[in-house]
Amino acid sequence: MSADRVQAVIAALKTVLDPELHKDLVTLNMARDVQVAGDDVSMRVVLTTPACPLKGKIEGDVRAALARLGWVQNVAIAWDAEVRANTGFGQTGDLLPGVRNTIAIASGKGGVGKTTVAVNLAVALHTLGARVGVLDADIYGPNVPGMLGVEGRPFLQDDKIQPLFGYGLPVMSMGFLTEPGAAVIWRGPMIAQALRQLLQDVAWGELDYLVVDLPPGTGDAPLSLSQLLPLAGAVIVSTPQEVALQDVRRGIAMFEKLRVPVLGVVENMSYFLAPDTGVRYEIFDHGGGARAAEQFEVPFLGEIPLDTRIRIGSDNGQPVAALGPDDTLAAPYFAIAQRVAAEVSKLNAEKPEPLPVL
Repeated sequence: MSADRVQAVIAALKTVLDPELHKDLVTLNMARDVQVAGDDVSMRVVLTTPACPLKGKIEGDVRAALARLGWVQNVAIAWDAEVRANTGFGQTGDLLPGVRNTIAIASGKGGVGKTTVAVNLAVALHTLGARVGVLDADIYGPNVPGMLGVEGRPFLQDDKIQPLFGYGLPVMSMGFLTEPGAAVIWRGPMIAQALRQLLQDVAWGELDYLVVDLPPGTGDAPLSLSQLLPLAGAVIVSTPQEVALQDVRRGIAMFEKLRVPVLGVVENMSYFLAPDTGVRYEIFDHGGGARAAEQFEVPFLGEIPLDTRIRIGSDNGQPVAALGPDDTLAAPYFAIAQRVAAEVSKLNAEKPEPLPVL
């Protein structure tokens, strides 16, 4: 009787689709450890990312499917997550050992808040339960350490550079290796070599996502990064002005040539809410990022307000995402983090499994 009921439960779960991947939970191996005791069902649902934005819908669909069996009284669901690794299909370079997905944060020009977005995105993903690291690939202007409040010098252990930590994130930056305020005056080949060391010679450990803060523009660093290892995708940070279309266009064109998927566009400094009146001001216009995403057929990941508290937090090494998803100011970063994770999961599900190592 119990075995028949287990099979009935599995058949019901085959009718529940993952809203992002559009395949059923059984086919995706997301429904595991199904057990039936009388009229009670217990199971484990393994999401493709701990930052899944549709966990609530999946749970509702599972409970509705099991209720249709007629005899199920109680359903106990244990939640888990396994982030699938990017196989790098169609890209060059070798995967970093232990790093499942590398996400580049880019912008067509400087001054759009790209590093602030990168840092808060990483903190949000970590808070949602993912294993996340941050690589500051802006060799000329390494600002990640200051925004995460991380100081010190990395050290060697077992022939690997040990990263420093901030807010639970392993962090590596050229800012740790140069004197404060020192100018890095290097040509392209030296940048490529520095990136290689910061990637391959660092003990990153086991990571679901390595967030890479690229320098602005379409120069040596993005090209070198894409040649060193496969990228799961790129996030392009823009401001709201109509001129943002031009910057986003350049960024998308660059990543298309490099065969790197564009995960979407973030509109930073989207609007300003006056703290005394609550009146909304669109200082830099509004909607340029969304229009660019629509025009170039990439996802629009969300908009972030212009707020002095974000700037103060960045200056003091206290990213606002550390306030948690329930904080009004931090909430947009968490929403974007969930969308980014969902896009990575969708892309990875479409790629072939990596070949076994013989």
